[in-house]
Amino acid sequence: MALLHELLVTFFLVAAGIFGLVGSVGLMKLPNPMARLHAPTKATTLGIGGVLLASLMQSLFVNGTLSLHELLITLFLFLTAPVSANFIAKMHLHQNVPPDTLPETGTGHPWAVFDHTADRPDSAAAVKADK
Repeated sequence: MALLHELLVTFFLVAAGIFGLVGSVGLMKLPNPMARLHAPTKATTLGIGGVLLASLMQSLFVNGTLSLHELLITLFLFLTAPVSANFIAKMHLHQNVPPDTLPETGTGHPWAVFDHTADRPDSAAAVKADK
């Protein structure tokens, strides 16, 4: 059974190394910020998550206890990576993309990034401007 445990930990470490390598190469080689954004938020996050899962399993197999530190780090990582990617994408849109060059949203509303709340009469900014 120890061989199976070692193979499982090794699998997660090798998979994590491959994801980390692909994410790092993507971060360096992709042509623009929006394409480069996927490398650290997808591949590298899976790479770090794989290392943490391997550490969690090794702790479980060797010590017989579940290490909550690795579990919490993994949870925090998977929760914060999409949020930071969203902020970076919005920053890129604001700095580099004029609103009139974006495709239609198909909803009749503008893109949320460029939704000017002062133009709407029900917004707090419009109410404050009327006073």
